[in-house]
Amino acid sequence: MAAPNGAPLGADSEPRRALRVALLGCGVVGTQVVRLLTQQRADLAARVGAPLELVGVAVRDLTIAREGVDPALLTTDAAGLVERADIVVEVMGGIEPARSLMLSAIAAGASVVTANKALLAADSPTLYAAAEAAGVDLYFEAAVAAAIPLVRPVRESLAGDRIKRILGIVNGTTNYVLDQMATEGLDLDLAVKQAQQLGYAEADPTADVGGYDAAAKAAILASLAFHTRVPLASVHREGITGITADDVAWAGRTGHVVKLLAIAERTDDGVSVRVHPALVPASHPLAGVHGAFNAVFVEAEAAGELMFYGRGAGGAPTASAIMGDVVSVARHRVLGGRGPVESKYADLPMLPASAAITRYQMRLDVADRPGVLSQVAAVLAGHGVSIEAVRQAPQPVGLDGEVAPAASLAHLIITTHAATDAALAATVAAIAELDSVTRVVSVLRVEGA
Repeated sequence: MAAPNGAPLGADSEPRRALRVALLGCGVVGTQVVRLLTQQRADLAARVGAPLELVGVAVRDLTIAREGVDPALLTTDAAGLVERADIVVEVMGGIEPARSLMLSAIAAGASVVTANKALLAADSPTLYAAAEAAGVDLYFEAAVAAAIPLVRPVRESLAGDRIKRILGIVNGTTNYVLDQMATEGLDLDLAVKQAQQLGYAEADPTADVGGYDAAAKAAILASLAFHTRVPLASVHREGITGITADDVAWAGRTGHVVKLLAIAERTDDGVSVRVHPALVPASHPLAGVHGAFNAVFVEAEAAGELMFYGRGAGGAPTASAIMGDVVSVARHRVLGGRGPVESKYADLPMLPASAAITRYQMRLDVADRPGVLSQVAAVLAGHGVSIEAVRQAPQPVGLDGEVAPAASLAHLIITTHAATDAALAATVAAIAELDSVTRVVSVLRVEGA
């Protein structure tokens, strides 16, 4: 039931006071948040039990026109804005001033909704502690996979289960780039430029192609899944800057697709979290994730394997996840109760990437003479690594970039069985020292088999 002015009624049949929402940042995501708050005002009020009133939008430059945003809402006084809000939505990004503003909002009694994966990965314990001390909510669904509901299932829906592994694509930009390299035959630089033209990549794509964005998301997910603080520094990170068109082409020839994967695993010894490019078998569902989409597998003891798929970036998808959080924290303010607090009781040790169990596919240019394969196999055996498959291709590319005469060189593609990353890396280093090996052309991990 509603009051004559449309405001929801409380238990005492009196209209509830509107909850004041402050927005920090008004870029692509921020403008979509404003749109949803404005266009869905009546529905949101009905779902929450009280109206949501946007009281201000903090920006750096008042002169920039923002489509669909009332200029009267814009302010450069972010500090003053957060002190008069019930709910603060932060989409400005970066560490500072975002952290200071969120802490000020929490201290003033406001609940916070953020999409800031960099800050959460770098200093979530500070934010958690402040929110718990103030008795307010800290929600961040949009920080990991935009519109894909992933944070809530991991920290709430699976709270009664034991998560063993998370494996997935959590960066839409790199997935688009690698997909274009595979389907259109583009080299890395051209695919990145195309992603920039379409708005998938920033002018400086380092955070994406360098794996930094995916590493931050992996740290957040691992912390939630394993009830352990996972510092960003503990996440092994490799980007896709070393991936060539030749790597992608050979992946297809051997029945694989190259993907940038985030992998978090819980073992008897501790927690391993890593981000790196890997070969995924063409039969695996992740191999079919195209464009700027994300997909994440969560493996739990009781639930088994769950897959989450959807748009992992973009203004509207990210705003959708933010508004879901806004409704949740708003309901708590109207009806009472609180959302989840930090769960760090397990306090599991962090394992180095060298301890991870994985498989390698290495491509070698070798002398085309009898006995070379047995030499390579002996090195593998000496390091406790067994061969799963070996393939020889004619006419490898020589050191000068020209196709080498078939009589002089052979191109070997060797896929190993599972071993520790340390053992595999040592094996590759030893193989590179063999006189019969002209060069190690490429080494990629194989995941998802």
